Amino acid sequence: MSENTLRIVIGADHRGLAAARLTAQHLTSEGQDARILGECDGPSDYPDQAWLVAQSVSKGEADRGILICGTSIGMAIAANKVGGIRAAVVHDELTAQLSRAHNDANVLCLSGDLLGQRLIEKIIDIWLATEFEGGRHARRVEKIARIEQGEDPRTPAAAG
Repeated sequence: MSENTLRIVIGADHRGLAAARLTAQHLTSEGQDARILGECDGPSDYPDQAWLVAQSVSKGEADRGILICGTSIGMAIAANKVGGIRAAVVHDELTAQLSRAHNDANVLCLSGDLLGQRLIEKIIDIWLATEFEGGRHARRVEKIARIEQGEDPRTPAAAG
């Protein structure tokens, strides 16, 4: 594995599984270390796959996660319940770029029903290539982390 290779985990419910399989193939062909977690050929519940992927990213076992369900909304809601996760619902190239540049999203949530595979792959490629800008955005991401800790983001952070 090269130093530029990312460890990417993918999760999908039954409505996103076909797209997830094609996505894993695409990422592997691009030189990434991609694997599907909790793959199930029958009906499956999106919170189960969202939890598997979010836990893997949160624990540092993976660099990034991709979740695919019917709309991507349920996956994002479930994944964002896991500490350290910033899951973004993305439907186009611009929101893919901004979710990384401004929000440092570490989990990408995609719709298997609303997006074609070619667009899914374009979105993923942009999302993976985009770096977090930091600056004023870092302050905002830190406030999100404070909310996660049960703190009021409007109050000054304690000096550490």
